[in-house]
Amino acid sequence: MTWNEVSLCEILVDYHLTIHNQMVMVSFVPQANANLVFRALSDPTRRAIFEELIREGEQTVHALTRFAGVSQPAVSKHLTVLKQAKLVRHRRAGRETHYRSRPEALEPIADWLRYYSVFWRERFDKLEEVLERME
Repeated sequence: MTWNEVSLCEILVDYHLTIHNQMVMVSFVPQANANLVFRALSDPTRRAIFEELIREGEQTVHALTRFAGVSQPAVSKHLTVLKQAKLVRHRRAGRETHYRSRPEALEPIADWLRYYSVFWRERFDKLEEVLERME
């Protein structure tokens, strides 16, 4: 997902202010989408279903039930959570529902990781400067 595709209604923006070279910089971190994705992938069964769809491509609920080793209603509930996080999409074909992964929906997590990797790198650099001055 690119920033252009994210509607303002879909994300909550957390403003982080950082003083850098005497300038205030504002960073926008999309929280809502990342929270949905983190929640969806926090469950090992959902994560396994998502990974199976990435590896094997589109599959029916019946096939995913066999793979997951849990009941069909449980798989359907897991797929609903994955759909809410936009990690999967589905299509109906007769009486079967087919699911496939949407790996691009991991972008909010990638954005979150990029933001915080820079955030912590800056903090560790500042800590290093302080420690050098203390010596």
